[in-house]
Amino acid sequence: MGLIEGLFGGDHSRGRGNKGHGSAEEKAGMAIPPLSPTAASVVRRCARIAGVPVDQLLRRFDTEEQGGRPLEYARSVVEYCSCIALRVETKRQDYLGDREFHSLTYDLMLAWEAPDEETDAVFQKTAFSILRDDADDDDGGSIFYSSPTQMAIQVDGRRTVGPEAFAKIAPSCPAMAHPITVSNLFDALTNSTGGRLHFLIYHKYLKSLDQVLSSAKRISDGHKAPAIQLSDGEVILDIHGAATPKPVLQHIGTSTWPGRLTLTNHALYFEAIGVDFSYGEAAVYDLARDLKQLVKRESTGPWGAHLFDKAVMYKSSSTSEPVFFEFPQFKGHTRRDYWFAVIKEVLHTHKFIRKYMLTNFQKAEALSVAALGILRYRTVKEGFHILPAHFKTTLAFNLAEKLPKGDKILEALYGELQQHCSRFRGSEDFAQSSSDELTLADPFPLSAYTMVRMGLLALKEEDNTEERDFTARDVQIGGTSSVQMALERSFGYSGRVEAARATLDQVKVEDIDTNVAVLKELLFPLIEIGKVLLAFAEWEDQLNSYVFLFCFLYMVYSGWIWFMFPGFLLGSSLFMLWHKHYVKGQLIGAFEVTTPRRRTVQQLLALQEAISQLEAHVQAGNIFLLKLRSLMLAAFPQSTSKVAAALVVMAAAFAFLPLRSIILLVVLEAYTRQMPVRKKSSEKLVRRLREWWLRIPAAPVQLLRPQDTRRWRPRLRSRQAI
Repeated sequence: MGLIEGLFGGDHSRGRGNKGHGSAEEKAGMAIPPLSPTAASVVRRCARIAGVPVDQLLRRFDTEEQGGRPLEYARSVVEYCSCIALRVETKRQDYLGDREFHSLTYDLMLAWEAPDEETDAVFQKTAFSILRDDADDDDGGSIFYSSPTQMAIQVDGRRTVGPEAFAKIAPSCPAMAHPITVSNLFDALTNSTGGRLHFLIYHKYLKSLDQVLSSAKRISDGHKAPAIQLSDGEVILDIHGAATPKPVLQHIGTSTWPGRLTLTNHALYFEAIGVDFSYGEAAVYDLARDLKQLVKRESTGPWGAHLFDKAVMYKSSSTSEPVFFEFPQFKGHTRRDYWFAVIKEVLHTHKFIRKYMLTNFQKAEALSVAALGILRYRTVKEGFHILPAHFKTTLAFNLAEKLPKGDKILEALYGELQQHCSRFRGSEDFAQSSSDELTLADPFPLSAYTMVRMGLLALKEEDNTEERDFTARDVQIGGTSSVQMALERSFGYSGRVEAARATLDQVKVEDIDTNVAVLKELLFPLIEIGKVLLAFAEWEDQLNSYVFLFCFLYMVYSGWIWFMFPGFLLGSSLFMLWHKHYVKGQLIGAFEVTTPRRRTVQQLLALQEAISQLEAHVQAGNIFLLKLRSLMLAAFPQSTSKVAAALVVMAAAFAFLPLRSIILLVVLEAYTRQMPVRKKSSEKLVRRLREWWLRIPAAPVQLLRPQDTRRWRPRLRSRQAI
């Protein structure tokens, strides 16, 4: 037990978490039907925290609202009382580090999950059977072969929390979770515990979160803060490279400079390290303005070589060339992935602000949601060594950008933000609240006020005037919010996307020969059709060529040619519907491809040959354009006159002849070149055109060397300049 208490802080039931349970006689005397003893105990604790009688807390739920099922009513009572208690508890700055707060919130989740006696009995029985099975599985095993976390969980032996309870209670404290990412946060915390949240894991998460927030608070107060000029409302979110042995490497062109990288909710700051190990003036890369910023993962290395996949590339309309920030790491690239995610989160947040033109408090709230999300993301990374990505990320705006129909989530978030802010504008109906409603001097739980209470943000006076009393009307009990409904729809589509992505991973091949072989097999029908048409055009079988030519000319003359494309689309749709009706969702058979047998050296030689052919085609294209430039600028006057006359004739043809006649003439000229009657004259004409083209000179080209950037020095730039 000494090891367990040293890791997780001992028994969680001490302090306030044990005060509210009392004896069996007390529970029986103070029962609250239809609440279970656990839920009734939690309600009484919430009443003591709020400083009001229990009956006043329950007065909001009248007879009409009690008409539903007992389970729904009991959960509504627990949820409402939880919101009231958490408003009071979160007014303290150190509540995240308080073990009693951890126990209280965990008990709130347990009470919400099993609020009535019937559900509570089922969960108690399930928890006992799971604990007994775990004990049976560990018989005969050595304690030294089990992780300290799993051992502590088994010794703790308390009931666990499910995802629905965590999603209902945790967002009531904005520092703990946000409604958009609360499910992903739960998955990250329970990825090794079978989808159930144990108290020791929950306690470790809040303890780590408190440490991260305290670190951010010390930096905002000036302790170990970089010497950069911050604007109003700008908060430092993270710093990397402060330790000299692990600096961030900035690559611009062929120049490389070590330094320190600072991320705020408005910009990136890079301070280069000088010869005397002091930091120079900071270069500012603005993330708030619409500068067409592009941020992506990149590989970098010495002199611009793409060797190490550990960098983030930043480019905007105000930078002359891309800037690469490399995060050296001996193994893996988790640091780069973390910084890439948090930088994208700030960019997506300001994109959301610009899209809905948020100002004042609404803008501060959006930035606070992003800031707290980044701090939680950092907590999960440092405390649990997990870096959720893609659809499992715990960054709200990143998740909304990645999810299918994520714009609907942001639209719902904006609607709720408008609704919350409208409640803050002091209206007469809130000032005239009846005595039957509970009134506490505390604003609605928004992320901006959480940042203010923790000392990370200072709101302006006009924003502070929007604070008002919190009333019972502000609590949404039961039901599903618009953000949650948008999330459910998006996650439904994301499941299909993940399934489709899994099929992509199965069919991806690496070497170029195999990819070419797969491409040829997929295009086999089109290749065969092309071969047949080419055989017709070369007049290998004159009868078939004549039949094809007359049929095609008749289709053009009669106007049927215009129905070919609609007919192709209609036939494709009928083919798909036929397969849908008869196949009925069965799996498609594997597409068989015979891979070429080549050794590694042969593949390298084939790749070199392909590159040489590509270079030759590019050179031929450049020569064609340069000769065309000579003709346009009359560098060869006689040829220019002939080309101009030909263009005049073509213009007259397009002006006076119908399009059908032009198509007929073009098809006849191209298709009958290899006819026995026209073959000799066609070859002679092509030869003369080739000789004429070879006589045309190419326009001159002058190659200039790029400017040398090796003498680049970082200097202070205003946010308007970068």
